[in-house]
Amino acid sequence: MPLNYQLAEDARPQVSLLLAATAVSVGLWIVGWYLPVFGYIVYPLQLFATFIHESCHAMAAFVTGNPVSSLTVSPDTSGAVWSSSSGISSLFISSAGYVGTTAFGTLLLVWMRYGFSSRMALYFSSGLVAIMTFVFGFIAPFWNFLANVTFGSVIFTIFSGTVLAAGLFAIAKFASAKWVNFAVAFLAVQCLLNAFFSLKTLFVVSATTNASSDAANMAAATGIPSLFWVALWIGISLIMITTGIRLYATSKSKKTSDTLFED
Repeated sequence: MPLNYQLAEDARPQVSLLLAATAVSVGLWIVGWYLPVFGYIVYPLQLFATFIHESCHAMAAFVTGNPVSSLTVSPDTSGAVWSSSSGISSLFISSAGYVGTTAFGTLLLVWMRYGFSSRMALYFSSGLVAIMTFVFGFIAPFWNFLANVTFGSVIFTIFSGTVLAAGLFAIAKFASAKWVNFAVAFLAVQCLLNAFFSLKTLFVVSATTNASSDAANMAAATGIPSLFWVALWIGISLIMITTGIRLYATSKSKKTSDTLFED
């Protein structure tokens, strides 16, 4: 049965902004492959997506009552969270990274579409990175005597987390409304692209190697092949992205009168 779908008139400015953010993001990624110097432009955004990914793991561990001994982000934009868990909680924690990053990007889209403050979204993102850096990137590893991590990885995590949190706060505080809105759209696109491409890479890695990964952890805990879990996460992510874009492009509540370009 065909879907009755039409772009809402009041969504056109938002969709235009989202398309611009997507075009810039994809363009920078493609150019970065051929001219690595351009890769430094998106590097902080890749680190931000990694912080969101690892923060989702850490928060999933925390809400299930499992201790987190460290959260680290590496210069190559990979990351790791060390936590003691078992049973159902371990499945929830392992799934939280990729699914959580996609959910975060999707929620940013919905947040903007329904006229909520983009500055508040940036303040929240800044606070999230700051809290995760301080609690799980600084206090936790030293409290656990740097178990499973190196001093260098902790220092880089603290440095990059501090710079990202300060940068997001500065944009929210001092940038014009137009640039604030573009920044939120850009972050949303980066989270969604990062999650999707990372899952694609994880699918290839899981199909060809036995490397340690979230999917490998799921396979070890359940006996179900890692490819199944990657495919499941891809399916869930696509559903969330599709739903988010549909909400972004269709009519919003009549109670909300703000447009994306109003602050």
